[in-house]
Amino acid sequence: MSLEAIKYTRGHLRILNQLLLPNQAIYEQLNTTNDGWQAIKEMKVRGAPAIAIVGCLSLAVELFTQHFDTIDSLIVWIESKLEYLVTARPTAVNMKTARDKLTQFVKMDRSLTVEEVKLNFIDEVERMVAKDIADNKAIGCFGCEHILKNVTEKDVVVLTHCNTGSLATAGYGTALGVVRALHHQDVLKHVYCTETRPYNQGSRLTAYELVHDCIPATLIADSMAAITLKERNVSVVIVGADRIAANGDTANKIGTYQLAISAKHHKVPFYVAAPSTSVDLDCITGDNIKIEERPPKELTHLLGHSIAALGIQCWNPAFDVTPARLITGGIVTEYGVFEPSQLQHELKNRM
Repeated sequence: MSLEAIKYTRGHLRILNQLLLPNQAIYEQLNTTNDGWQAIKEMKVRGAPAIAIVGCLSLAVELFTQHFDTIDSLIVWIESKLEYLVTARPTAVNMKTARDKLTQFVKMDRSLTVEEVKLNFIDEVERMVAKDIADNKAIGCFGCEHILKNVTEKDVVVLTHCNTGSLATAGYGTALGVVRALHHQDVLKHVYCTETRPYNQGSRLTAYELVHDCIPATLIADSMAAITLKERNVSVVIVGADRIAANGDTANKIGTYQLAISAKHHKVPFYVAAPSTSVDLDCITGDNIKIEERPPKELTHLLGHSIAALGIQCWNPAFDVTPARLITGGIVTEYGVFEPSQLQHELKNRM
């Protein structure tokens, strides 16, 4: 059974504080949209799908206690909260996608009462959770099938980066969902997960999930990725995505780009696994993706202790962009596996 990072019932939301993992598993209650914004900004919750889900659920929890005299005042309130949530983490597109869809949804039927519109909106947010889990399982299934058709090895060895599992989604996971599907099919030999400096999502979170699920795995430093590809018979590299441009260029956790370059050199298929909500068809190429920069302290300190020379300058982009030409395995979505050049055509009429 995969980890449960989000616990929700109507009017109540608790999230697993990922800053405390792997040493403590503590759930924190979120009562307002501001609580959700802070949890996202401080990275108590992270992962593009989870950012959107927690943000929208925090809005639904606050909305549950609110009273509005008119539908117009309700719509204005919801729109302002959604706009606010988008600002917490600008690179991940899922919250923006959710904002656009929910803004349209709340304006759909003006024949209802204010309370009916309010409850319908909460219902729609709650459906996001079930849909995300279903989409992730579909991603896992499609990714597993595609890999087994295209690799020659009997037992699959996976290299993955950052965290893309239950802790980054409503459940099951995207890239780690593919890993789980391979494991359930009993064709997964081993997983190598990078530590993912400087925030260590790989060592703190992915390793935690792999141990929890009893999946055979080894943790490696980021600087060991190339030699792992060379020496450890890696079958495929699978990563997630925070935003995918219309041409297939993909923004993901910093370090993904260099991993894709190394995979190309070693002729190892490189896959991106993400729901369609991570695809931004309005973004033409990766050059148009805004890259979030994080505080220097994440680079200079570890567990509160300084590990760098005082006074050194820092550059700490949270993401990089992998060009579509390096995504040699394909982009795995809940609709199937597509070459980057196919993505826009395949998804245009489905989103």
